[in-house]
Amino acid sequence: MTAQTTPGTARGAPAPRELTRGERWGRRGPLLPGLLFVIALTQIPFLFTVYYSFQDSNLLRPESGGFSGLANYGAVLGDPLFRNAVVNTVLLTAGAVLLSLVLGLGLALLLDRAFLGRGVVRTLMITPFLVMPVAAALLWKTSMYHPVYGLLNWVISPFGVRVDWVNDFPLLSIILVLAWQWTPFMMLILLAGLQSQPPEVLEAARVDGAGPLETFRSITFPHLRRFLELALLLGTIYIVQTFDAIYMITQGGPGQATTNLPYFIYLQAFRAFEVGEAAAAGVVVVAATLVIAMFALRVVSSLFEEES
Repeated sequence: MTAQTTPGTARGAPAPRELTRGERWGRRGPLLPGLLFVIALTQIPFLFTVYYSFQDSNLLRPESGGFSGLANYGAVLGDPLFRNAVVNTVLLTAGAVLLSLVLGLGLALLLDRAFLGRGVVRTLMITPFLVMPVAAALLWKTSMYHPVYGLLNWVISPFGVRVDWVNDFPLLSIILVLAWQWTPFMMLILLAGLQSQPPEVLEAARVDGAGPLETFRSITFPHLRRFLELALLLGTIYIVQTFDAIYMITQGGPGQATTNLPYFIYLQAFRAFEVGEAAAAGVVVVAATLVIAMFALRVVSSLFEEES
């Protein structure tokens, strides 16, 4: 039998000395500049946004600027364009996240197997996530979706079909761009989950006669549940803020077909110059995003607890 001792109960080990207040602040001191910088960079702009959300501020009316109470929030929540932007944001985020999650899971299952050149293939698969969002949107708009010389129309032209993707399917066009860009992110998270599976469990399943489909359904998929939740929530937090692809490809149109919440705030602030309403819409979006982030942090915490 092996005796187990803890550092605090080991015989002869010196008891830890309690630090004085000056020593504790001496250790925290080097971290304070970074902490103050993060607070100044993130919280001060948000406090100004909250302040302007209660002001009747319009850049085209110099006499505006007085306290307006909750009028901006009432105007934003009662605006049909805002509700249309909420619906578009939900459809856009759900479509892009689910499509990239399914594609990422398929690629992760392929890359989890050993084959010649797997490292090169993995690097190539990650490449779309490294492309700048503006450059990726411009690439898809000019090279893939162009109605005359776009690659998609070139593929389907032998069947006598020619589609103006951006005008006929604007929301689907944005979803495909986002899925192309975020699939590597999902793939990396799920690949980490696949490679953390205990190999002896998979070997025992094979010895018991379980096929690949049964092994995936009974062992792999339950093991990936936390990783799927993490990928789903992190992807949702990032994709709900999409602006670049909409600005570069559709400008929120045709009409309001692809106007999501970030682009709606942009239109209110820099086209209509309604700074107060734009700030109120921004506060609403931040509050909704915080709710999603809380779920994400709970999932991450539970994931680390399971690992420990």
